[in-house]
Amino acid sequence: MQTMILVLCTFPDGSQARQIATAMIERQLAACVNLLPGVESIYRWEGQVERAAEILGIFKTSSHLYPALAEALAAAHPYAVPEIVALEPAAVAASYLAWVMPERGREEENLSE
Repeated sequence: MQTMILVLCTFPDGSQARQIATAMIERQLAACVNLLPGVESIYRWEGQVERAAEILGIFKTSSHLYPALAEALAAAHPYAVPEIVALEPAAVAASYLAWVMPERGREEENLSE
């Protein structure tokens, strides 16, 4: 059974975040993407502690489309190792779920052909 999931992905700047998010919407791999500026990331990379200002993207999609979305994000992303993390919400308002899932239905039909 397919479920709605949220996919988190950080980007180095707003321009790249908007470009990639728009491409995922156009390809119908996500129904909606929220872009949250002002994220400060602190992480270890190649043995050094790094800090970066980033944009967080929250992609709303179905579990069925996660593999295609993750692959497309990785291919389009400027980072060598992009953050691509899927979360399944514990609860979703029925009216919102009714909107998100049909938006994915058209692409799912195309994937099964």
